Amino acid sequence: MIKKITIWLLCLSILSIQFISAEEKFLSLKKKKVNVRYGPSFDSKIKYIYKKINLPIKQIDKKENFRRIVDLQNNSGWIHISQLKSSNSIIILENRILFKKPSNLSRPIVRLERGRLLIIKNCENKWCKVTSDDHSGWLKAENIWGSIK
Repeated sequence: MIKKITIWLLCLSILSIQFISAEEKFLSLKKKKVNVRYGPSFDSKIKYIYKKINLPIKQIDKKENFRRIVDLQNNSGWIHISQLKSSNSIIILENRILFKKPSNLSRPIVRLERGRLLIIKNCENKWCKVTSDDHSGWLKAENIWGSIK
């Protein structure tokens, strides 16, 4: 009886570790060209190819050195961990204004269109300093796809 309980507890602990390790989190693409595969193996066929460095994606599962991801358009697949890095970018989900300082009363710099990829420099008090092409400024961190740490 004690043997059965011990085995049962061991199985439960292994399952809980698997559940915890498959946490959802945002990552970014490390390279300009990243293959997304049907399965978690280099033997799996390529489903599609991303051609956008720093694109934010969400990790929804992992198996060994592969991560199952989903993007803003709900496309999913498996990417090798060597092609991913900690999240450093966001995509804005609505048109926004980039400000000189972290305040709505600050001088506006430029109007950004919905879907714009922004690189995060740092965040404070729900505002993030971001860069986009030729512009750098502050943006309120709301209605975004990605993570602000």
